[in-house]
Amino acid sequence: MFKTIRNAWAIPDLRRKLLFTLMIIIVFRIGSVIPVPFLDMAALREVMNANGVETGNSMLAYLNTLSGGAFSNATLFAMGVSPYINSSIIMQLLTIAIPPLERMAKEGETGRKKIATITRYVTVALGLIQGTAYFFYLRNQNITVYNEGFSLWFSAIVIILAFTAGTALMMWMGEQINKNGIGNGISILLFAGIVARLPWTINVLAQYFSLGFSGSAQYFILVPFWVILFLAVIWIITFMQDSERRIPIQYAKRVVGRKMYGGQSSHLPIKVALGGVMPVIFASSILSIPSTIEMFWQPTGIWAGFFAAFRADGWAYALLYFLLILMFAYFYTSIQYNPVEMANNLKQNNGTIPGIRPGTPTAEFIRKILSRITLIGALFLAFIALVPIIYSSVTGLRGLTMGGTSVIIMVGVALETVKQLESQMMMRHYKGFLD
Repeated sequence: MFKTIRNAWAIPDLRRKLLFTLMIIIVFRIGSVIPVPFLDMAALREVMNANGVETGNSMLAYLNTLSGGAFSNATLFAMGVSPYINSSIIMQLLTIAIPPLERMAKEGETGRKKIATITRYVTVALGLIQGTAYFFYLRNQNITVYNEGFSLWFSAIVIILAFTAGTALMMWMGEQINKNGIGNGISILLFAGIVARLPWTINVLAQYFSLGFSGSAQYFILVPFWVILFLAVIWIITFMQDSERRIPIQYAKRVVGRKMYGGQSSHLPIKVALGGVMPVIFASSILSIPSTIEMFWQPTGIWAGFFAAFRADGWAYALLYFLLILMFAYFYTSIQYNPVEMANNLKQNNGTIPGIRPGTPTAEFIRKILSRITLIGALFLAFIALVPIIYSSVTGLRGLTMGGTSVIIMVGVALETVKQLESQMMMRHYKGFLD
């Protein structure tokens, strides 16, 4: 990876893109430490520590990890990229369910631009809703300050609009990375937020390890084992990201004039991790909805138990997380791969799968392969996402914000970005050769 970055740095065009991406990340980190006005920061830190947003395994702690600590500090970028991710999920679902949007998606570049515009508006609306929910959370915890010459309504409007503006700005920065930088913009910002929490995780590990000198000798085993588990998860993710099922393809011979074409053998590669990190991001974003609703008021009685079940260390959260990852893995595969279209393309190019007739039998064969591969990939994602949660619950190592979801996103984005760098370097190599 470092060799790829070094080689890309030697190319002026790619160096400009890398510097632009780095500049956007720096702006993101600056915005992540600028708090919104009218807040009592000392009270904010006490409440966040008391509620486990900084040190716990709650859903709010997970949102805090994705935002790089911006959520717990109530900064401009406290909402992170969650509103944009949720907006993308909603639009993809509506594109399938609503015929006008489906027709719009099939209009080519024009239709995609229209859907992208609608996605932006939905993102701002969701950012406004989440910002309002966060304001009520801060208000219920008596963190807001509004008695210094300003009314409560004025303070509320300023705080909510600041959160919403931060959401819109992050969406814009992600799009700028897509246009002028390297990698997927939203994924890069997610990656930057997660990496920014690494020092915090290392500090928590050091504190747990120091407890071993105070008589809790089990931490001498639990902490190193967590580090080994963390490295093993990274290796498994890297291995699975490059794993693929190769379907053999045989092209028939054909004569054009005096020349003979075809007759060679090839393969159709299908990756095990077809959806990449998207099913995990989609599932975690959906599971953040109960936490967002909970921020509007302080539930009591049966409602308190209901929302407690959706915390990151609750059984309902783990079960729904597992099911949603499976569902979104199949959903993402269905919208990205069309077995009928793949079979038709093979037929048009005189390609066949040995032992399978062209047309409908080929489409059915590819559909079965996709279904099995998707199941393997989804189970892999669910396993990686749930192992750290289970380990923390069993061992009691709380506050380790670098969970399975974060690791999957971090490693997946890093691999995808490096592959994009390699493809751009390869394209420039061939372009220079042809020139």
